[in-house]
Amino acid sequence: MEDLDPLELAAELRLALGTLVRGLRAGDELPQNQAAVLGQLVREGPRTTSQLAELQRVRHQSMARTVALLTEAALVEQRPHDTDRRKVLIAATERGTAALHAQRARREGEIAAAITERLSPEERRTLHASVELLRRLA
Repeated sequence: MEDLDPLELAAELRLALGTLVRGLRAGDELPQNQAAVLGQLVREGPRTTSQLAELQRVRHQSMARTVALLTEAALVEQRPHDTDRRKVLIAATERGTAALHAQRARREGEIAAAITERLSPEERRTLHASVELLRRLA
């Protein structure tokens, strides 16, 4: 097998992953920006709106709108900061955590179904080995 051009391989990989991710997002109930904020809160715990904006690399005003939408849907709650009463912490609610996990489970189910329906056992083994390579790229 000849040596592959890294730029060509990168372009093919970007296209394939982009197509996969867009297809999975099509069935999402949560918009991507809201899911990203919920994911951050579930993984890392409560944060201020400013901290969330910085982590998501958006303006404070944009994050304030996202937090307002999540609050309105009862997916997050606001609580006083432990040490600075001028600040408000945003935390995922049980409903928000459940919504995030449901969205992830739906996506994983779609991927599992595609693997089962479209890949041979040998291709599944190749895909399994590729997961570690993708982790190393990340």
